[in-house]
Amino acid sequence: MSPLEIEPVTPFRLDYTSWTVRRRAHNATDLWDPGSGTHRRSISINGKPVAVAVTQNVDTDRASISVETSGEFAGPEMDGDVDRAVKRLFGLERDLSGFYEMAAGDPVLEPVVARLRGAKPPRFPSAFEALVNAVACQQISVDAGMHVLNRLSAKYGTPVPGDEQAPFVFPGPEDLAGAEIEEVKQVGFSFNKARTVVEAAQKIVTGDLELEELESAGDEEALKELTALYGVGRWTAEYVLLRGLGRIHVLPGDDVGAQNKLRVLFGITSKLDYESVGELTSRWSPYGGLIYFHLILDSIVD
Repeated sequence: MSPLEIEPVTPFRLDYTSWTVRRRAHNATDLWDPGSGTHRRSISINGKPVAVAVTQNVDTDRASISVETSGEFAGPEMDGDVDRAVKRLFGLERDLSGFYEMAAGDPVLEPVVARLRGAKPPRFPSAFEALVNAVACQQISVDAGMHVLNRLSAKYGTPVPGDEQAPFVFPGPEDLAGAEIEEVKQVGFSFNKARTVVEAAQKIVTGDLELEELESAGDEEALKELTALYGVGRWTAEYVLLRGLGRIHVLPGDDVGAQNKLRVLFGITSKLDYESVGELTSRWSPYGGLIYFHLILDSIVD
């Protein structure tokens, strides 16, 4: 079966964008093979698990990528859905020319953006996956949160028939709606976090919550809907807006990692809060979310 070819909006670097997707090397849902330069993940296409392997042409300015699918359900009839899923995951259709123009000449931002040129803003395959990722990392390190997410996927995720080496498909609402809170807690969640995940999954399955419908809602409406969920505060809701709904103007101002990076960039010794983050980054509007991605990526890429 011939690989699917996609031409992203340039510039694009798969390696940098893969790091932004993965965040940590021990992510068991999104895998990176440095030898072949391949990002591997499994996705659900109309309820059927399929594994994808994404590689890039060595010419960054050309940027073309190849996507190979595997598993019992893989086939050319899925190419359209796979194309859309990969474009969403890696932000392949995002034109960042305006962002690069804004960063040019900015003494604080330009060095970071120039170093990471080609990194695109990723987006989880679903807003629910973004929500679960955010909940897992509430008030703990990303390292610790990733271990919890790995155990959650191992327990409730879906294997890919016909490809035993593929990572599990990250659990969706239908996988968690029927789970007992105490069982979900066993993967490393607190009781309250497990309750948040299970109750959100139940609301989605019953139709009482339409996370993907928030795509067409304004920021304030989406934030109100999200923070009405048990255990979801401002940071979690803004994280979902950015990484689940693709709102690249939203910077989660309560993010401690981003706050610390901003302190270093601006030479600030005192702690920052939500309001001061907004003041510091207002000059870079409407690219707050892109700033967030670049700040975090700058901390993990050598």
